[in-house]
Formats: sequence, C-alpha cells, structure tokens
Amino acid sequence: MSNKKEKIKKIINNKLFIIILTTLIVSTVSVSATTYFASKDVTYDNGVSGLDSTNVQGAIDELYNKCFPPKAGDSILNNVDIVTSGDGLYEDEYEDGKYTYKGKNPNNYITFNNEQAGWRIVSINSDGTIKVMKNINITVRAWDTSSTYGNNNWARPATLNTYLNGTYYNSLTSTAQNQIVSYNFGIGEVTDENNDLGGQVSNENETTWYGKIALATTSEYIRSNSNKNRCGTFNLNNDNYSTCKNTTWMYIDDDWWTLSPVINSSSSVFYASSNGVLSSYSASLTGLDTLNWPGGVRPVVTISSSVQITGGDGSQSNPYTLN
Repeated sequence: MSNKKEKIKKIINNKLFIIILTTLIVSTVSVSATTYFASKDVTYDNGVSGLDSTNVQGAIDELYNKCFPPKAGDSILNNVDIVTSGDGLYEDEYEDGKYTYKGKNPNNYITFNNEQAGWRIVSINSDGTIKVMKNINITVRAWDTSSTYGNNNWARPATLNTYLNGTYYNSLTSTAQNQIVSYNFGIGEVTDENNDLGGQVSNENETTWYGKIALATTSEYIRSNSNKNRCGTFNLNNDNYSTCKNTTWMYIDDDWWTLSPVINSSSSVFYASSNGVLSSYSASLTGLDTLNWPGGVRPVVTISSSVQITGGDGSQSNPYTLN
C-alpha cells in the first residue's frame, strides 16, 4: 500500500502532469486534444506518470482518451455528415442526443453476428450505443400464444419475447452476445391513425421493457422515412402508403411485427404490412394462418457503447464492422 501512495505522490508532484491534467479539467465543457503550442520538440520522463508517450502532445491525447473513451456511435458521427433531406443520418427531433437513419437506402449496413451486411443501424443513441435491426425476417411466428387472441403486453413476457431472448439469443455467436447490452425498449400503447408523432413517441416510451432483444416500434418505422411531409405521421403513412414505402429502408416486401400494442386492446399489435401500411391484428395469429396475416420477425438489439466500429462505410458492399 505504501508503494502505491509513494507513486501517487510522485505523480502529483510532477509539474508537467499537473499542467496536462489541469488543462483537461478546465476545458471539460468543450474539451479538445488540440495543441496550442509547439510541443514536438518537448519531451519528458514518462517513468513517473506511467503514460506510454514521451511527447507532450502524445501525453495530452493519451490522457484525453483515458478520461473520455470513444463510444461506439462516435466513429460514425465523426465521419458521417448529418443530413436534413434524402437518404442518410438525421438528428432525431423527438429524442435529445439521438440520431436516426432515414430514406430508401442510407449507408447504415453493419456486419453483426458474422452476418455480412445482415443488419442495419436504426439509430445512434445519446449514450453512444447503437440500435440495429435485422434487414430480413428470420422466422414467422405469433407475437403471443398465451390465449385464443394472445396478449399484447411484451413484458409479461410475450411468447415472442421468450423466443428471441432465449432460443434465438442462444443461437448467436458468443462475440455477438457480448456486444449486446440490455436496454429500455418502448412498449407503450399506440393510437391507431394518429397525426401526432411526437405524442406517439412519448406514449411508446411511457412504458418500457429492459432487455436484450426486441422489435422496432411503429414510431421507429415512421421515423425511418425521409419524406416527412407525406409520411411523417401514422395517418400520413397509411394515407400515402404507395409513396411512403419507397422512402424508408425499413420497408420490405413482407409483413413483420412491431413492438407496439394497440391502445385500449389487450390482444392487438401493430405490424408493418407488405404494402407499407401499419395495420393491427391479434397477437396469436401469424402468416402461417389461412388469411396470410402477419408473423415476420426482425430482431432489434442494442450494441454496447464500448464496442468500436473498425471499418466500412455503411454501404451494403462495405458495411460497418465491429470490434
């Protein structure tokens, strides 16, 4: 213990270390590792500080990264332009600090679970985590089979919840499992045919479920559309579905369940249909039934902020890669 105290004392007594640390502390509001003086010819003995660098600039950079480690979403935000129209990454107008991919085919492909470009980024969250979604259905099954019409409470848990966080989760590679973090998914009720997307987002987030694997919400489907004027609310999307399905990457030529239950119902859940309309149906029924109603499952997971994106530009031919 005494040796540790002596080392700490030596570090504190090192004037250069104090100068560097003070610079970082004073500038935390808008901290930067930029050098404001010529330091390339200045060296110091790093045997006291324990840092790798023997150069002042290197020491500043090293301390900066120790105090403010990069987050998963940083590498995208630092290299991708934020757009306000067309395909790309948008600043989310309903949740502070969040960025959402919109448009027919933005560069949001990512390799996850050893599936090359098999997933797409839904959003970059304010804490640096990344929400990703499978770009096709992995299976067809009921949302919940606990009763004749099913139950639309995901947290019960619903039988699809149990499947995704049990059988499906266990089928993922150990690396993928370690990259996933539990997260609060919005499972609040949604009003059919509403024209208030901000209110819908609030309603969805009013009730949450904390876990590893879920589905996309109805508002995430709407927010993935770049045509806000014609497709920016639940009602607008359904009124202009033939147009709206061509301005969102979440649309696929298949039906798939969302995470959102229908308000004032104990069994109905919304799904995105193969024609682009957001519709509702009983949680217990699937595309395997004779009416060929919904049942497609596209898992959504949240990637830890400590995972780094090490390559790719997000295009389908050169997707982002994780490390």
